[in-house]
Amino acid sequence: MARLARLAVPGLPHHLIQRGLNRQPIVADDQDRQRLLDDLRECAATYKVQVHAYVLMDNHLHLLATPETGDGLSRMMQALGRRYVAAFNKRHGRSGTLWDGRFRAAPIEASTYLLACMRYLELNPQRAQLGGQPADYLWSSAAHHLGLRRDPLVYDHALFWAMGNTPFEREMAWRQWLEQGCAASEWKALTEAAHKGWPLGSAAFLKGLADETDRPVQPRKRGRPAGRRALPAAVE
Repeated sequence: MARLARLAVPGLPHHLIQRGLNRQPIVADDQDRQRLLDDLRECAATYKVQVHAYVLMDNHLHLLATPETGDGLSRMMQALGRRYVAAFNKRHGRSGTLWDGRFRAAPIEASTYLLACMRYLELNPQRAQLGGQPADYLWSSAAHHLGLRRDPLVYDHALFWAMGNTPFEREMAWRQWLEQGCAASEWKALTEAAHKGWPLGSAAFLKGLADETDRPVQPRKRGRPAGRRALPAAVE
């Protein structure tokens, strides 16, 4: 069966996951972590991709990002692979790929899932039992959204700005949003959508995407197609 083409839609936020080969680390220390994020910032700017939230774990990277063009995400990640992987290999005396194949991504409906996806990303270290509060983890956008530092990689989405009229109001609202936690059903929906490449949103959102693209936006239902009758049993 042919591999389903990745669905990338200009102007829509996408949840993106890039894992290390065989789930091996993609960073060895803080120098690698800073290099990866610096390279990502430059690649995002070059290919006009707005990164709204992120978390860099030892063996994978999550992004919530909106591309300006249909190929912006792909070109950004290809450039990141060329720059960062080459530097990582040189520094650590290795060769070959670092990524576990192509990155996974799915567009999401902003009004329904954008803030939920931001929370999903920034709670990832706690879910991995790394301890502390979200802002304590240096390699995510949590501290930026909580007003503890200005992160040059992050381009705040309008829905985040709508959480308050002042920076203080937004930061307090975001802190409360993080404290609410991510429901298991929400976590599962965001994870499966990104891994399987299916867009995530309301029925109206999915219909709009289906009308605009020539790619399926939902998996086909299993079983016999409607209207087809079973063949009669063979006569012995």
